[in-house]
Amino acid sequence: MAEEHHSGPLEMGAEMDYHEHEKTYSLFLEFTKYGTLAVVALLIAMAFGFFTAAGFISSTILFLLICGLGAFLLR
Repeated sequence: MAEEHHSGPLEMGAEMDYHEHEKTYSLFLEFTKYGTLAVVALLIAMAFGFFTAAGFISSTILFLLICGLGAFLLR
């Protein structure tokens, strides 16, 4: 049986748009960073609200304070 041998360059698809790729990856990292901050702040505020006599309003204020301070520190 005859085998086919290609002598030209292989076609690898369309060229990568590296600027768009880096922009998307940067957006993903920002979402991950601030999403993690929000989840950690929520868990701390829930623990504060459930295991102390602080209540809902105090734990909401704590959540907002942690989110604000964390966003300031993560900039």
